[in-house]
Amino acid sequence: MSAVKLQANDYPISKIFSNDFIFTIPLYQRPYAWTTEQAGELLEDLVTALGDSDNKIDDINPYFLGNIVLIKGDKPDAQVVDGQQRLTTLTVLLAALRASVSKENIHILTKYLYQEDDFDPNDNVYRLTVRERDAQFFKEYIQDEGGIDKLKNLHIAKLSDSRKNFKENTLLFVKRLQNFTNTQLLRLTQFILKRCFFVVVSTPDIDSAYRIFSVINNRGMDLSHADILKAEIIGKISLEQQEKYSAKWEEIEEKLGRDIFKSLFSHIRMIQVKSKPRESILKEFLNDIKPINAPQQLIDKILIPYAEAFYEINNLAYHSDILGEEVNQKFRWLHLIDNSDWIPPAILYLSRNYSNPELLLRFFTDLDRLASGLMIQRNNINERIERYGKLLYAIEIGEDLYVPDSPLQLKPEEQAIRERLEQSVFCQSVKILKKS
Repeated sequence: MSAVKLQANDYPISKIFSNDFIFTIPLYQRPYAWTTEQAGELLEDLVTALGDSDNKIDDINPYFLGNIVLIKGDKPDAQVVDGQQRLTTLTVLLAALRASVSKENIHILTKYLYQEDDFDPNDNVYRLTVRERDAQFFKEYIQDEGGIDKLKNLHIAKLSDSRKNFKENTLLFVKRLQNFTNTQLLRLTQFILKRCFFVVVSTPDIDSAYRIFSVINNRGMDLSHADILKAEIIGKISLEQQEKYSAKWEEIEEKLGRDIFKSLFSHIRMIQVKSKPRESILKEFLNDIKPINAPQQLIDKILIPYAEAFYEINNLAYHSDILGEEVNQKFRWLHLIDNSDWIPPAILYLSRNYSNPELLLRFFTDLDRLASGLMIQRNNINERIERYGKLLYAIEIGEDLYVPDSPLQLKPEEQAIRERLEQSVFCQSVKILKKS
């Protein structure tokens, strides 16, 4: 078996947006997420790096834009594993520059957005194709000549988040570039094309590309374990099903919010493994849960129902004709606990017993008492994780949770401490009342 060929080279933007690369953003990637804050910072950084001297462009210090990771063989076709946000934003910037320069200079920039077909515009080869659901929009309103004029008239309320970001970033660039003379615009264009560089890391092997993606993430780039898991999991689903499951994934990520969604994976790992993590959440999730063995089942049977339960717990959003508010009140009390170790058993129990509000009220009443007891007694994290691990196992196998020796119930010595604390609080209250 031959070794996988790995290549890493630095290229100027003129080479990146040339016939050597035809970039596509795979379905499993998250939507375009850069806002005007990140886009504005990029433009300001480029303008600052260019400076206001009259030095020749080739004499200006090069500007490094970071790494991009590709799945790419000998042909130009390249799937973007990492670098989507920067490549897309640079495409938007080049389109904004084209819309800002004088008419006789437009052709200079068009060739970096797409390779024109001599006979049929429908056969133009675009340097970058974004995710399928946004690809036509991106071509029509940003990459094609005259598209930005049409983009200005679109009502933002009717656009998805990614399309709003496309529009807002494009118009931000156009507005800021209005302050430049045509000579300054051409100089900035030259600087971007000739003195701005990416380091391109490419491999024809999917697995090795994702490993590189993981290494870069662990060294601090703006990726999360949720992004890597999405790439791993969605990437293992058949091509005809990838868009469907990518949409499911993004729907729950958007519903929970990106940061809360990331924390869901540590809770799922706890539910499945029932012990304290000893390595990174990414490594343990991949090794212990093995999501790529049955990726569709993991999304349908684990990720979605657990995400729904997590959302309702976080947002006090349980709905039932009876006892709904009482159950949500228990969630409200649980959120006062000074740790989140109680969340995995809460997610598991709610997802399994959603349609039985009486059971839920009883369970969450006792879970609140247990979590409060462990907090008051200052049990350390190892003790809490061990206790909740036992409770998860008891829920999983269907044990009676209300017998005295259940991990859900306070032990006699724990009850004794609680009773002494209650007596102490009562006595203190009496003293205060007597003084008053």
